[in-house]
Amino acid sequence: MENFFYEFFVSPILEKSGYNLVNTLVYALIALGAVYLIWKGLKRTGIAVDREFFFGTLAFVLFGSTMRVVTDSVDSGVFSGVTPVHQLVLDSGLYEYGFLTVSPGTYILVAAIYLVCLFGLHFMGRIKDLKWAGLALFAFHFLLLVPFMNYAMHAVPVLVLTAVPGYLAYRYFNDMLSAIVVAAHALDGAATFYIIDIFPQITGISYFEQHVVPRMIGDVFDTYFLFYLVKIAVAGLAAYVVNREKLGVQEKTYILLVFAIAGLAPGVRDVLRMVVGA
Repeated sequence: MENFFYEFFVSPILEKSGYNLVNTLVYALIALGAVYLIWKGLKRTGIAVDREFFFGTLAFVLFGSTMRVVTDSVDSGVFSGVTPVHQLVLDSGLYEYGFLTVSPGTYILVAAIYLVCLFGLHFMGRIKDLKWAGLALFAFHFLLLVPFMNYAMHAVPVLVLTAVPGYLAYRYFNDMLSAIVVAAHALDGAATFYIIDIFPQITGISYFEQHVVPRMIGDVFDTYFLFYLVKIAVAGLAAYVVNREKLGVQEKTYILLVFAIAGLAPGVRDVLRMVVGA
């Protein structure tokens, strides 16, 4: 049993080999359980799952993804002490590659920070400040990365490939939250396609797909453009089904939020990692 746990859960982190079928399924089940428990906790405490909550939560997704890229840049040697603040970050050791700074540890850490802020602000009657707390954490980590953004122009085609389906989804659904779901997954798919298929040919910097399903698609078709199309199709279908079902406003908002997080978190991380060349 110990060897099984090491092979499928510990080794992929230590060897940086990405996900396998076993840990993917286990992490997915844990995530689904967490989604359910958080929903129950929200209902029990009376926190309204509205647009304010939706955007406040996404602000923490930006924070989590950006914090992970700081770890990536430290681990790859891209991050350096260009300012006293950067040197302090390096000296702190908080962003060293380890079980708490990479998946799934980083998700647990960010979720813990998020929940403390969420419930703390709720009990203080300042739940509307949730987005500002998340954006402040995001801004700090984003600014840490700015000096190393030597490949910023490569984000432009990815953002275009994100904006087009997002805009079309908004026109079709006439709903901003549904459009964000489609745009978030388009970002994830576009980032994967550009970073693996195109970016290495221009810069000589290569990456590999860490997740099981997209890796299978890329291996079979020898391109990740199909993955980009699949992500848009699946996200569009999910948004369509949610909008068609007779759900309450809060239930609909929460489900759309979960779908948005699944695309936005890896998408933002991938784009920022490419931009800094980590």
